[in-house]
Amino acid sequence: MKFLVTGGAGFIGSAVVRHIIGNRLGDVVNVDILTYAGNLESLSSISSESNYFFEQIDICDTDAVKSVFSKHQPDVVMHLAAESHVDRSIDGPDEFVKTNVFGTFNLLQVALDYYRALDDQGQSRFRFHHISTDEVYGDLHGTDDLFTEETSYSPSSPYSASKAASDHFVRAWGRTYGLPVVVTNCSNNYGPYHFPEKLIPHMILNALAGKPLPVYGDGSQIRDWLFVEDHARALVEVITRGKVGETYNIGGHNEKRNLEVVETICDLLEELAPEKPEGVGRYRDLITFVKDRPGHDVRYAIDATKIERELGWTPEETFETGLRKTVQWYLDNRSWWQRVLSGEYKLDRIGGSV
Repeated sequence: MKFLVTGGAGFIGSAVVRHIIGNRLGDVVNVDILTYAGNLESLSSISSESNYFFEQIDICDTDAVKSVFSKHQPDVVMHLAAESHVDRSIDGPDEFVKTNVFGTFNLLQVALDYYRALDDQGQSRFRFHHISTDEVYGDLHGTDDLFTEETSYSPSSPYSASKAASDHFVRAWGRTYGLPVVVTNCSNNYGPYHFPEKLIPHMILNALAGKPLPVYGDGSQIRDWLFVEDHARALVEVITRGKVGETYNIGGHNEKRNLEVVETICDLLEELAPEKPEGVGRYRDLITFVKDRPGHDVRYAIDATKIERELGWTPEETFETGLRKTVQWYLDNRSWWQRVLSGEYKLDRIGGSV
């Protein structure tokens, strides 16, 4: 089987590529424009494999996308390419609309033309898998409910609105044009190779540098955390065994308050990196509460019953085991994140301009 993975140099995308190649599940064509968050070093362990191919293109470029489909003749598409940082979407929503909405539309158009030209066997095998987020569902504040596949959409941020729009386009292309699509909505991912703007790596690296650990509001926001390698396994199960036209929610069964996450990171660093920067007493002393970001949802939580029942997938990592592995990875791979930080990105909070 040949997988075309968009955004394969990103955090989740690279985990998917490593999983497919590492487990000899097929060939992979990685399509990525390599924005600030795309990093081919995340694929160094498999980049020399004969069944791995890389194409640096913009998914908004119709001719380039058509060329990749024609050249590589994929059996399935796993669409992960997206602008994904909520804070950045607040400061600059236009890029999110362009990539997440128009880019998805463009891929759907090209994929549909490609699908229609396949023979019967090729059409029976082809799938278009759109990978999305639980943030499209909005906020569970004040309830004990979980997001299910039937939960109504109520996005709060420009990022989640752009992903909600792309979800709707994918389902419309399935319903109207007969493109064989599947959609997944996942909870917050974490793990190795995570770009430093996201909460967990941001806190790890700030702590190691002796910098403040900025926590929005009072840190009471709740997220369900999913180890990225568990997510990669789930996505491959969906694209290979999921039912056409269905949606599958993927979660880690790990609801944690943001402050609790940061405190746990601090406690792990006390154990794993006891030699602190000069002037730092305890890592927890670095926690600093800052103004909450606009439109900040209070609680997300995924009900992953369907994917467990229908496809037999469950997460292998608990939050405790996964977070320990993550902190240790950043301690063991300083050269990876130091090269990331040597570029334009700096360890500052954004998204507070409104």
